[in-house]
Amino acid sequence: MQRRAVRKAVIPAAGLGSRLLPCTKSQPKEMLAVGRLPTIQHVVEEVVAADIATICMVTGWQKRAIEDHFDLSHGGLHALKGSAEELGVLADRDLNRRLFYIRQAEQRGLGDAVAHGEQFVAGEPFLVALGDTILYSPTEPRLLRRLLEAHAAADVCATILVEPVSPAEVVKYGIVSPIGPVADHGPTLIRDIVEKPAVEDAPSHYAVASRYVFEPVLFEALARTRPGRGGEIQLTDAIRLLLQEGHRCQVVPLQGAERRYDIGGFGSYFRAFCDMALRDPAEGAGLRAYLRGKLAEEA
Repeated sequence: MQRRAVRKAVIPAAGLGSRLLPCTKSQPKEMLAVGRLPTIQHVVEEVVAADIATICMVTGWQKRAIEDHFDLSHGGLHALKGSAEELGVLADRDLNRRLFYIRQAEQRGLGDAVAHGEQFVAGEPFLVALGDTILYSPTEPRLLRRLLEAHAAADVCATILVEPVSPAEVVKYGIVSPIGPVADHGPTLIRDIVEKPAVEDAPSHYAVASRYVFEPVLFEALARTRPGRGGEIQLTDAIRLLLQEGHRCQVVPLQGAERRYDIGGFGSYFRAFCDMALRDPAEGAGLRAYLRGKLAEEA
């Protein structure tokens, strides 16, 4: 089967960030710094590195700072300090020609946010990358490219990134029911997916890890998906509907040193910042020495 290349990405970034108050009282959680970059730039860097150049961000109330961050009209590049490598995608003068924004005016769930991208996608396969989650992938092929390659090679309507979580954590995520063991180095078909199941009802310990590749048939399923958990349109429920109707979906797991950082609560945010800062080529060694000294003082 000849699959069309994925050229477009939808980045949902309309969540209120209530678990990060008061930090998010006047700024989007996607603009919280993780190392040298705001969270949303980490996500865009990842998407662009996978050769997906056209991006639609689904934003909402108090999210204007995201657009301002990528806007170089006031002063342009010469007003920004740092090398092109340090600036990342901000050094791309043509970036704003490929960035589009749409507002999710009412908080109706992740599925509804993705549905806002239908006209942008225009009948093509597309990537969904959650704007409040960073993926760290140190080896080649990078995680997102591996996800795209797995989708291109299979007759499926969705390819979903997953990671193993502890039994107690399944209540926080969409959990998949794989057909057989999840392969370490390749895709695995799934039979079902459940949004935030009770521990005793979880079909596995593999949780959705905030990255998906979809065929446009997803939008038809979203249009027929009723509000579910929390009274919202759940993306998980639309995927489940596709599975029930005979469509095939597969999962690809994180490997080795790959990590997912969910910037949704203070604990995970603090860990993400520490990890990124410790990897910083200029400041990481000094920070590591400082932290060793602090820990020694408290021992």
